[in-house]
Amino acid sequence: MLSANRLGAETSPYLLQHKDNPVHWWAWGPEAFAEARRTGKPVLLSVGYAACHWCHVMAHESFEDPLVAGVMNDLFVNIKVDREERPDVDQIYMAALYHLGETGGWPLTMFLDSEGAPFWGGTYFPRTARYGRPGFTDVLQQVAGVYHEDPARIGQNREALLSRLTAATRPKGEVAIGLPELDRAAEQIAGLFDRAHGGLRGAPKFPQAGLLELMWRTGTRTGNEALRATAAFTLNRMCEGGIYDHLGGGFSRYSVDEFWLVPHFEKMLYDNAQLLELLALAYEGTGDPLFLARARETVGWLAREMTTPDGAFAASLDADSEGHEGRFYVWTAREIEAALGADDAAYFSAFYDVKPGGNWEGAVILNRTKAGDVSPEDEARLAPLRDKLLAVRAERERPGLDDKVLADWNGLMIAALARAGAFLKEPDWIAKAVTAFNAVCRLMEKDGRLGHSWRAGKLVFPGLASDHAAMARAAIALAEATGDAGYTAKADAFLETLERHYADSHSGAYFLTADDAPPLVVRPLSTMDEAQPNYQAVAADALVRLAALTGREALRERADRILTALSGTAAQNAIAHGALLNAIGTRLSLAEIAVVNDAEGRFRDAALALPFLDRTVIAVDGAGALPEGSLARARQTTAPATGAAFVCRAGQCSAPVTDPAELAALWLK
Repeated sequence: MLSANRLGAETSPYLLQHKDNPVHWWAWGPEAFAEARRTGKPVLLSVGYAACHWCHVMAHESFEDPLVAGVMNDLFVNIKVDREERPDVDQIYMAALYHLGETGGWPLTMFLDSEGAPFWGGTYFPRTARYGRPGFTDVLQQVAGVYHEDPARIGQNREALLSRLTAATRPKGEVAIGLPELDRAAEQIAGLFDRAHGGLRGAPKFPQAGLLELMWRTGTRTGNEALRATAAFTLNRMCEGGIYDHLGGGFSRYSVDEFWLVPHFEKMLYDNAQLLELLALAYEGTGDPLFLARARETVGWLAREMTTPDGAFAASLDADSEGHEGRFYVWTAREIEAALGADDAAYFSAFYDVKPGGNWEGAVILNRTKAGDVSPEDEARLAPLRDKLLAVRAERERPGLDDKVLADWNGLMIAALARAGAFLKEPDWIAKAVTAFNAVCRLMEKDGRLGHSWRAGKLVFPGLASDHAAMARAAIALAEATGDAGYTAKADAFLETLERHYADSHSGAYFLTADDAPPLVVRPLSTMDEAQPNYQAVAADALVRLAALTGREALRERADRILTALSGTAAQNAIAHGALLNAIGTRLSLAEIAVVNDAEGRFRDAALALPFLDRTVIAVDGAGALPEGSLARARQTTAPATGAAFVCRAGQCSAPVTDPAELAALWLK
C-alpha cells in the first residue's frame, strides 16, 4: 500500500528530508492535482531546498508536528517541491508572491486551486503567531475557509495573478543600449556601493557577481580605475569577511549584516563559480596575492567537498548541522587554544577576530576584516595553524551535502574552472572542468538534449533553457582552454537545442521550459538575474562567442535578436539585469584573437593569459584554415610559418603578431 507521504520514492535530498513527516506530501505532478480535483481541496505548495535554514525551521516547527500536519492533511492537498530540481515551478510561484506585494524567500508557501493557479501565499510562517506573522495553523484554516466559502474572491485573486504572470513573460519593448549607456549604468551602480565595507549599501549583503563584473568590464574598457577599485574592494572585504570559510575555502550564500561578518552559512555551487572568475580577474588586474589564494582555496574546497564520485559537482552544503545554523563553522576561544596551544592561539586570534566572548551569539566566526594587510611571513605562519583547525573541524558532524547534479550550475562552474585555469595557468583546474563536463554529458544527455537534475540514477528531463545555455558556455570555455574543436561542436548542439525547443517566436527571447515539457499554469520567461546570471544573458553571450569561434554570422544575429528584445526591460531596471548588460558588453566589445601556425602553443598560451571577459581565442593546428567567416581568415596567408596571432576588433584585424610577448601590448592599445 502506498504511504500517505509519497516522498520516499523521490531522489531529491530536500524531498527526502521530508519523507518521514506526518504531512501527506505529494511530489509535484498531475497526480497531486487530480487528487485536489477529486477531493475539492485547495493545494498547499511548499517550495524550498536542502541547504535552506528557514526551510528547516518551518519543517521542525510545523511539518514534523502531528497536530499541524493533521490540519494540513484535512484541509489541503500538500505538494513539496525542491526549487533547485524544479526552478520552473519555483519561478512561477515566486513571481506570484511578488505580485501579491510580498517579499520573496524560502520556504515559499503558496496556495493554489486544483488547476495550479495561485491565489495567495507567503514564505515562512511560524507555528504560532510571532515575529509579526500569523501562526501557520491559523493561516491554514482561514485560507481553506475563504476557498470554500467565498469562491468569487478566490477567482478574482486567481485571475489577477494569472494576468500579471502572463504579462511578466512579455519583454518591455526595445531601446538602444550602446557603450555609453553601459558606462552610465556601471557608474550609477557603483554609486550605490558601500564605500566603507563594499557591496551594495545596507544589509543583508549578497555577492552580486553580475554587478561586480559590469564594473570591472567597464573600468577595464574605459580606464575608469574607480570602477575597478570599487569591485576589487568588495571582493577584498568578502575574501576577508566571515562570508568566506577561512579554513576550508569557499563562500557562503550571503552576509546577514553590512560588514560581511555573519554569513548565511549555506554554500552554493553557483556563487563560487561566479566568484572564482572574478577572483582570477582581480588577481591579474591588481596583483594582490589574496585573490589568487582565495581562488586556489575555493578550488581546493570544490575538489575536496563538492565533487561527486562521477566527477561532476554537487549542488550545495547545508547551513545547519546538529540542528543549529553555522554550528560546524564557528568556534570558541577555548576550542582554538586547545587545538593550537596558548602561544599559537594568541597569535592566530589576533588576525582572526577571536575573542573570549565571541563575535556572534557567544561564538567566533573566523574573519580578518580588521586585520589589515597580512604580510607573506604572517601568511606562512598562519597556514599550518589553519590546517590544524581544519583537521579538528573535520571531526565534527558535517552539514548535509545536497549531491544532486544540476546541469546549469555545473555549466557555470565548468566554465569558471576552464576560463580561470587557462588564464592563471592552472592546468589541474582545466582537467577538473573536462572531467565534470564529460560526467554531465554522460549522466544527463539524452537524444542530444540535456536533463536538468540527476541523482541516484533519476534524471529530471527535459532540461531547462538555463541548462543548455550554461553548458554551451562551458563547452566554449573548454574549446578555448584545450584547443579541442569537439567542444565547439557540443556548444553548437546545445544552442541549436535551445533554439529548437525554447524560442519564443513572439518576443525573440527564450522560455525557461521546453516546448514538449509538461505544461505549467504559465510558461515562464524571465529576464532578471537571481543568484545565478539570467539564462537569456548566458545564452546571448555564448552565441556571440560561438559566432567568433565558427565565423557563423547567423549565431551573432540570434544573439542580437535576444538582446534587442530584452533591451527595454534591462534599461528599466539595470541593477536586476547585470548579466544582460554584460552580454551586451560582450556583443559590443568582444575581440577575436586568431592563432595560426602555432606548433609549440606559445601564441595560444599568450592569448589565453589575456582577460577572458572580452576576448575569444581561435586556434588552428598546423596549416589548418581559420573558419570561413572568421575576421582573420583573409590575413592568415600573411602569417609566418613560425607562428602568429591576429587581434580583430570592430571588423578589423591587426597585422600578424610574430612575438607572443607583444600580444599583451597590442591588446592594451
